[in-house]
Formats: sequence, structure tokens, C-alpha cells
Amino acid sequence: MASEVLPKGNLKEAEELALSLGEAISSGDSEEAAKLCEKLSALSVAVSVSIKNHAYPQDSIRLMVGVEDAQSEDYIPVTLVVSSGMKISELKEKISQDFGFHPTLQRWVIGKRLAQDQDTLYSHGVRKSGDQAFLFILSADAAHLTRHQHNQDQEQQRLASIVESLHSIELQPRGVGVAEKRAPPHIPPKNIPTPKPPLPPKPQVGWNCTLCTFLNKPTRPGCEICGAERPQDYEVPDVYEPDQEEVLRIQQEQLAFQLYEEAQELERQQNYMYLLATEEQNLIPNTTETDCPICMSTLQPGEGVVLRECLHTFCRECLAGTVINSQDAEVCCADTDCESKLLDREIKELLTEEEHQRFLELRLNIAESRSEHSFHCQTPNCRGWCIYEDDVNEFQCDLCNETNCLLCRAIHKDMNCKDYQDDLRVRAENDQAAQQTKQMLENMLQNGEAMKCPRCDIIVQKKDGCDWICCLMCKTEICWVTKQARWGPNGHGDTSGGCKCRVNNMACHPNCQNCH
Repeated sequence: MASEVLPKGNLKEAEELALSLGEAISSGDSEEAAKLCEKLSALSVAVSVSIKNHAYPQDSIRLMVGVEDAQSEDYIPVTLVVSSGMKISELKEKISQDFGFHPTLQRWVIGKRLAQDQDTLYSHGVRKSGDQAFLFILSADAAHLTRHQHNQDQEQQRLASIVESLHSIELQPRGVGVAEKRAPPHIPPKNIPTPKPPLPPKPQVGWNCTLCTFLNKPTRPGCEICGAERPQDYEVPDVYEPDQEEVLRIQQEQLAFQLYEEAQELERQQNYMYLLATEEQNLIPNTTETDCPICMSTLQPGEGVVLRECLHTFCRECLAGTVINSQDAEVCCADTDCESKLLDREIKELLTEEEHQRFLELRLNIAESRSEHSFHCQTPNCRGWCIYEDDVNEFQCDLCNETNCLLCRAIHKDMNCKDYQDDLRVRAENDQAAQQTKQMLENMLQNGEAMKCPRCDIIVQKKDGCDWICCLMCKTEICWVTKQARWGPNGHGDTSGGCKCRVNNMACHPNCQNCH
């Protein structure tokens, strides 16, 4: 309560009434306040009524201020630490002390209203950190501010600071100094106030932003002003208790994180169900409208096919034509820049039964022709074939159940290789097929693909592996490079009539590949 009266009337009574009126209003006694107002109005004195500063919230808040002058096109952002009970006049004094702009040069606009000196920030809606205000700086000429007046205001500010410092000086009682001089040395002086130790400065709780240096509350994960992340080495003090605003923010963050986790779990479940549904389908249809890159036709949802390996989308007709016209066992994606392959389940679903059967036959022919050690069944019109190894000499065809001799490259049922080759020479004079087979064996001999056994004279061949072979008829071990028996007449270990490989650690031939 503050009172200001004119120098007339009963000033003493007016002061007492004003003081009593303030106490009645503070205590909420409306009847007593009405009576005092009636008596005070009868005195016809000038009275000013204001709310004391401690009635407003005492928390410090950060006011976001945009500053602009008459010559600038952009405003400069400034952050001020204020309280909601601060008056506009006090705010102007703060700007004058911090930045040197005289109060008469300042025009404050808060919430689209021009603020007056007697207004408080609370009356303009400034209640929490982050609220905004606008400060326009007039020129000295426009504000009619002279240098003399500016100097006088600065002198008044200095005098006010001196007066405030004098209030902090504690005056001693009168005569204390004389008593100190007259007192005996062993008697301590009386009535001398003990100086109180200065209170330590209140520690700042929180973390400073590395970018804008703003002091943030300990629990904030990011800067309140610029959004920079909290330092990784900072830890929230154990004794720190967040205020109500922080507790609300933390609860909202926890709720948002919980909702995010629930949304992620729901998305994972939906993706899993979609994968289960697509796994049962041989062809995956497109879900959005797109164009086929081959025929350029527009494909509505469900009309195209999405390949599993590369996720490229084509129409069924173009994909089926790609498979039919393929000359390879593996069908590549129709996109020339893609190396992914079509799966067997996709190929089978795209083709008809007849087209799929032809494609499988093509695959078999390609595989047989490209295999290094392949042998086709000698039964006419039989599609059976195999890939043989070095120690296998017969092929039992699963399609025709015939036994093929891999050495003679023929089927000689109930005959061994020697009887078949002898019979082949006889039949070759009259049988065209026998003559062709005989010619094939002779060509193999001439080309070095086969040889005659040095003991029984039947034709043998080396399919693969090392240079050691064994005759099926007489079981003679033969060196493929020298075309001689591996051992002499006395059998294993006799090098007198053999190829003498590894005798004195010497190979039997420069090209020998381990015939020993």
C-alpha cells in the first residue's frame, strides 16, 4: 500500500486511514475496507493504491525480447531475467543500466498493446519463461531527450546506488568508541555487535548450454533456447528436486516415449503379419499404382507383380515373356541394371504347365552342356544324364534303368568291356551304329583321350584326377603319361619293367601328375 496526498486536509488522519485500509484489504475484511474507504474519500485527498511485489510469483522467468530501432529492418533477440511482478518502469531502468538506452527512449509492446510505466508484466500476460515482448528504441530527437537531462538522470542513478549502499552500513550506538578507550585491556568491550559472516553465493543448479550458454534445468535433455543436446558427462544431482513444471514435462516425455514404443511394436506386428501373408503367395501383387518399365502400361493396385529379390514391379505378361525367351538356366530381372534372379516359385506361377515343362527341359540341357564331367544315357530318346567322378565307371539311369559303361560310352549288357570291344570290331563291318561307335573309340585313341591297356589291349580312359589308372579287366596299374604299366612282372614295387616313377626321387615324365 502506498499513499500520496496533497498538502491540505488532515494528513495525519489520512495516513492512518490509508494504512488501515491496506491491512483490511490484505486480510480480506471487505466490510472494514468499505468503511475505511468511505472515511478516506470524505477527506478528499489524492491516494494511490498498488499491489505489493511479494504478492506476485517470485520465480525468475526468461523474457524473450525482440529489440528494434528506427534505422534497422531486423530485430535483435535478447533474453532478460525478470519476474512477473516487475513494472514496466523497472524494466526500463534495467535496460538503461544493462544496455545504456534511456527510459524515455524505450517503447514496450507486449501482447499487441503499448505498455505503460505503472503496468506490471503480469498484467500483460507474462507468466512463464519463453513469453515474448517487443522493445522499440526511439531516437533522442524523437523523444526530446537533451544531453543535460541524460546526464542528470545518470547522476540520480549514481546517488541512488550510494544511498542503497549506506543502508547496508550498521551504525554503532553513541559513545561506544569512548567506552572502548576507557575500558581496561582485560575487560572486553560491551554492546559491540558481532559482524555476521557473509553468506556464500547460492550455487547454480543446472547445466550450461555449450552453444548459447543458457543455464538449463538439470533434467532437461536439450537446451531450452537453442535445442542443443545436454553434455554427455553431466549427471543430475541426487538431491535435486524438480519443480511442478519440470515434473509435468518429464511425465509428458515419458508418456510420449511410451506411445512411441507402442506404435513401434504395433508396426512390427503388422509387418510380421504381412510377411506371413506374402510368404504363402507365389507372386506378390503391387499395392500402389505404378507403370511397367517394359510396356509402359499403367498398373493399378493388384495388377502388377513385385519381385521378391529386388522389389521391381512389372506386369505379368512382360515377366512371362522374359522367362519364355530366356536362354539361361537362371532368369534375371527384366531391368537391365538389376542382377537379381527370379525365384522358382515365381517362374512356375507365371507360366502355364506346358511352358513350365519346356523351361525345365531347357534348364536340364543347359546344365548338362555346361557340366565338365557329364554323361548322357545311351538309350535312344532317354533324357537321363549324370555328372560322374573319377572312381565311378558305371551309370545306372533312373529313367530307363539301363546300366551305362562310362569307359566304353555304351550299354553292353551281359558283356564285359573286352568282349564288347571285340564284338564291336566284328559288328562294325555290317552294322552302321557299331561302326560309328568303333570310329568314336579310335578318335579318342588318336586324340589322347583313351589308351590301350599294355597287358590285355582293351581301350581304357582317364576321366579325371591323377595319372594313375587301373584296367577293369586285368587290374593292371597304368601310368597315363608314359602309357606303360606302373610296376614290372613281379607286381607292386617292381620297377624293372614299369614307368619307374619316383625312383631316385625322379618323376617318370615331366608332365606326370602323381601316377605313383
